[in-house]
Amino acid sequence: MVSPVAATSSGGRSSFAGFWSSARRRKSIGVPSDGSDNSGGLVRSLGLFDLILLGIGASIGAGIFVVTGTVAHDAGPGVTVSFALAGAACVLNALCYAELSSRFPAVVGGAYLYTYAAFNELTAFLVFTQLMLDYHIGAASIARSLAGYFVSLLELLPFFKGHFPSWIGHGGIEFFGGVVSINILAPILLVILTVILSCGVKESSVVNSFMTATKVVIVIIVIFAGAFEVDISNWSPFAPNGFKAIVTGATVVFFSYVGFDAVANSAEESKKPQRDLPIGILASLLVCAMLYVAVCLVITGMVPYQFLGEEAPLAEAFTAKGLKFVTVLISIGAVAGLTTTLLVGLYVQSRLYLGLARDGLLPAIFSKVHLVRHTPIHSQVWVGIVATIMAGLFNVHQLSHILSVGTLTGYSVVSACVITLRRKDKVTNQVSQKYITSQSEGTICLVAIAFCGFIAGLCYRFNASIMLMIFAIIIAVLGAAALQFRQDYTDPPGFSCPAVPVIPIVSVFFNMFLFAQLHEEAWFRFVIVSLISIVMYAFYGQYHANPVSSEHSHAYHGIPSSEAA
Repeated sequence: MVSPVAATSSGGRSSFAGFWSSARRRKSIGVPSDGSDNSGGLVRSLGLFDLILLGIGASIGAGIFVVTGTVAHDAGPGVTVSFALAGAACVLNALCYAELSSRFPAVVGGAYLYTYAAFNELTAFLVFTQLMLDYHIGAASIARSLAGYFVSLLELLPFFKGHFPSWIGHGGIEFFGGVVSINILAPILLVILTVILSCGVKESSVVNSFMTATKVVIVIIVIFAGAFEVDISNWSPFAPNGFKAIVTGATVVFFSYVGFDAVANSAEESKKPQRDLPIGILASLLVCAMLYVAVCLVITGMVPYQFLGEEAPLAEAFTAKGLKFVTVLISIGAVAGLTTTLLVGLYVQSRLYLGLARDGLLPAIFSKVHLVRHTPIHSQVWVGIVATIMAGLFNVHQLSHILSVGTLTGYSVVSACVITLRRKDKVTNQVSQKYITSQSEGTICLVAIAFCGFIAGLCYRFNASIMLMIFAIIIAVLGAAALQFRQDYTDPPGFSCPAVPVIPIVSVFFNMFLFAQLHEEAWFRFVIVSLISIVMYAFYGQYHANPVSSEHSHAYHGIPSSEAA
């Protein structure tokens, strides 16, 4: 007879073994298909131009009119270099996204899907939760900002000036010491955008294309109008606070480029995903970089950097030059920019929910696609409700310092996915498996590189010993050397990220370097959300997930490996 204690111990071990077995599952890649069967699913209606505008719409918001001047206040005219450095760093991430979007060209999921295929189920779920919290808080925060800018635009008309109470647009009525902040306009705007997105991807793409084209045209007008007011003597000294201020500025403006992951999440709605997704990702990033650099040159050339304001530096610069009509265009551009950023953000959220629900990690209701509109209607309404409640009841701007955790987490893991999936394509490997498998060695090296990037970032942030930073860099270089010389890689069909594993390694290191620059509360948020995610997975995900579900296996179109070719 088995004692109760022994039975309990055996049951505990069995439960943990089941959890560990489930957590290590990976997404199976189905047989390649042309994806022409869209009955009951999403419809392929986005062309290359739509995808480029989608990426631009997600990246350029009101920040181009604000962040450029704010960072220039510290970096001086060198803010131009800050944006160039940040853009170059984002190119590394974009190249990794471009390869994987070409490799998985037929289904939504983005960073979550790539992680599921390269690593395991639990890591993919953790990436999803970190990203989704960023998206939820970001959507509510952007909706609040959009409401404020929209009211400011209306108040340019004398009839409306001074007639809007705070609870409509600017801020809100606060209760319980500011914990609750009532705002009416932000939820209304979210409802309108949710309805547009629910009507169909083509309809929402038309709105995004129009608004994005509007703000790009306005930015170009601002650049040309300001170019005639530039005094090149204002560019001297170019780096008044030294190169470190420029690098610090690059860590701040890095997040002005995020948005190309939205293109990756539109895979199932792209007409020619394997060709268009990589082009859309890289082209949208290039356009954004050129616009940011041009705006920086103009604003620092118009007004000495010391006199740039904090709230609306670009508008103030044109006002100082007597070009008040340009400030009106800037207000319109800010509204258009925030509208597209919010629209694309809500779009991406719904597609992520759709991808997880298909795999069983979320309730099946989120996987339902409208038969006529071809949109994930339940997922879209859900993300709209969450954003509406948060934007209408809470001052989410106070949570802005814990944002970007999900973005950097996703970028780091996606870069690591490129290395892992390239290595997995080979049947044989040069690494001896006597003591450790090739896969385990590669994972250990990637974790070590990420950790060293974080340590180097902490040393830079807190002015710690330079020797510690050098030691971290040396360890990272050794890990990179192991990945370079002790692993075999193969170029996949489709778009191929160059210089693998060097580019993904540098990307992981720099992303974690930036992670160390985030607010300390952001680190706590990462740990807490990860623990909550593990509990959610333990009680729901591991029992319902089905990474090889035949119902949706047709949606996962892989690229044949070199052995199968």
